[in-house]
Amino acid sequence: MRYDGPIYRPPSEADSLLVQATVGCPHNLCTFCMVYKNGVKFKVRPVSEIKADLDEAAQAYGPQVRTLFLPAGNTIAMPTAALAEICRYSYTLFPRLERITVYGSSQYIHRKGPDQLKTLAQAGLGRIHVGVESGDDVILTRIRKGAAARDHIRAGQMARAAGIDINAYVILGIGGRDRSETHAQETARVISAMQPAVVRLRTFVPKINTPLLADVQAGQFEMLSPRQTLRETMNLLAQITTPTLVTSDHYTNYLDVAGQLPEDRDAMLEALHRALSRDESTFRPFFIGTQ
Repeated sequence: MRYDGPIYRPPSEADSLLVQATVGCPHNLCTFCMVYKNGVKFKVRPVSEIKADLDEAAQAYGPQVRTLFLPAGNTIAMPTAALAEICRYSYTLFPRLERITVYGSSQYIHRKGPDQLKTLAQAGLGRIHVGVESGDDVILTRIRKGAAARDHIRAGQMARAAGIDINAYVILGIGGRDRSETHAQETARVISAMQPAVVRLRTFVPKINTPLLADVQAGQFEMLSPRQTLRETMNLLAQITTPTLVTSDHYTNYLDVAGQLPEDRDAMLEALHRALSRDESTFRPFFIGTQ
């Protein structure tokens, strides 16, 4: 199988077969992201090549494959007909295949519209990992996300109506100290309206060769301390009103807090409250990300 450029997948796709459908990211402007800044430009791999890689994978792993993840950074931007063809073809190759998943930003989900999303769902696309990051339009503009809060909401609603699960990613601390309270409040509002199947928490870590790292180093962006991040997490979880699963499946987080909302809200808030009594030195240290 062939791979071009950096290949990333969510921790939850650790057991998935990875077959590359696109290269790079069509947006590639987010100030916190280093993944594709020095890589190849966004392109869609020819369907014939993708099918050839799927054929090779089927020969090697066929009966073992239950989940399939199609990198790279924004595969939902792939033309609908081509992505649907790949999804349908995959189900003919892997007899135990249960789910096909891609990354997809809200603006590209929104551009698909209800009919194209329904086509993808019928072809077997079951999950989209969406980097919401924040529900605060000020923050979204600052980090050059390319989507506003209304885009996140509409994308989540359209995907859900089509029958595709959304896994929404939130970056704790991405608003810095001056926007922390608003970040929690507005993100909770957007998540509640999107109604994602899963909310995946990440904590902001400045990455090498990114504009946001330069802002941190210049003192123009004040990062949250561990305790401030935990308080922001409490504010966020206290205000989400939709049923959803919360996970903290990432090395950037100060605390692994997870559970089902609303059933486990009190337990998660209590765990965060207990962590606030810890000395700051017991949390992971500051570091600059390299991947």
